[in-house]
Amino acid sequence: MDDLEHRAALPDTLRLLLDDYPRDIWESHRNFDGLTRFWLDRHQGFRTLLPMLQAHTRTIIERDAEPDPRRLIQLAGQLLNELHGHHQIEDHHYFPMLMQAEPKLEHGFTLLDADHHTLDARIKDLADRTNAVLRTVHEGQPPRETAALLDEALTPFATFLDRHLSDEEELVVPIILHHALSL
Repeated sequence: MDDLEHRAALPDTLRLLLDDYPRDIWESHRNFDGLTRFWLDRHQGFRTLLPMLQAHTRTIIERDAEPDPRRLIQLAGQLLNELHGHHQIEDHHYFPMLMQAEPKLEHGFTLLDADHHTLDARIKDLADRTNAVLRTVHEGQPPRETAALLDEALTPFATFLDRHLSDEEELVVPIILHHALSL
């Protein structure tokens, strides 16, 4: 299946350029530029923020103590807002340009767009769960239960997000390298 919740890897039909441009040569390729590095760094930033949010959430659960709401707001807000904005830029700017450069991989961008819709729904759910933890703290109640509900959603989100980011990189970067595109 191609949907994010069931996909174990980028489908073989979309790995056409990846065979010629495997991940281990990307950074040394002559067409790898600063913007491509910045884009991959953004992905790595998401991969770094999510475990930090998970660790903070688990600390709340384990201690059943009032969390520092500023830290929870900072981590969740940064992750969720930046993910949403990143997807918007990709959908409206990068993907149309990349699809034009490599029309035979149009299905891949349709797949990534569907991923973004799936992730957007999960981002909203995570925001709602984060707000529930903050409401509980604001009301002076122990936050363990609401933090557990947030943690319960973070684990599958981490799996989906990593799958999406990996697949997106394996589709996009080879196109950039092949066509010497500047995003």
